[in-house]
Amino acid sequence: QPLVSSSKWLQLHGLKRNKLSLSQILSQIGFQHRKDYVTILGKFVASRYADGLFPQYKEAQDGSVYNLTAKKELILHFVDCLMRAIELYKQRMEWLTSESRQIFGVIQERCIVIVLDFGTVAPAEFDLCRDALSMVLMEQVTQIAKFNLIRAAQDLMKWQLKSTPVSKHTVKSAVTWLWRLDHMTAASHTNSAEALLEAVSDEAVSS
Repeated sequence: QPLVSSSKWLQLHGLKRNKLSLSQILSQIGFQHRKDYVTILGKFVASRYADGLFPQYKEAQDGSVYNLTAKKELILHFVDCLMRAIELYKQRMEWLTSESRQIFGVIQERCIVIVLDFGTVAPAEFDLCRDALSMVLMEQVTQIAKFNLIRAAQDLMKWQLKSTPVSKHTVKSAVTWLWRLDHMTAASHTNSAEALLEAVSDEAVSS
């Protein structure tokens, strides 16, 4: 799936976009039971002609009452549309909470620098971090324009001097560099900030 935010995804696949919100459906399967102001009487009068003729539904959000006039076939059509929408939402949620997106979310920027700060993690945790980073490189970074890796350490370590165009070769090179890093390296309490400053100093990186 393309790396788009949930708000953009909803613009394409949301209920409102596909005329499947409750108010949109109600307007297609019935008509609103209205109260109009009658000048001669000087008060609001509710239309009574539909009383008892149609089933009625009261919308909880605004209290609007709708007279339902649709035939069974149209109702079943909307049921089918909503079931498909539910399935699509489930697929989106499964995708959002799987693989590298569980940790990093959905990368939307076209140019990124990933700052690596392993601190004093145990060897097993160090490998888990590198597994997660390899995953995000292979799954998401392959879909953007430029990237770089910087490791926070006393002697700052950079995969490349500046952000580099994404290709199969550069992603593979970054993964190889990642797995060649030493587990422990000299560090100080200012290393993380220095690495972040170095990351944002890259002119191609917007955030």
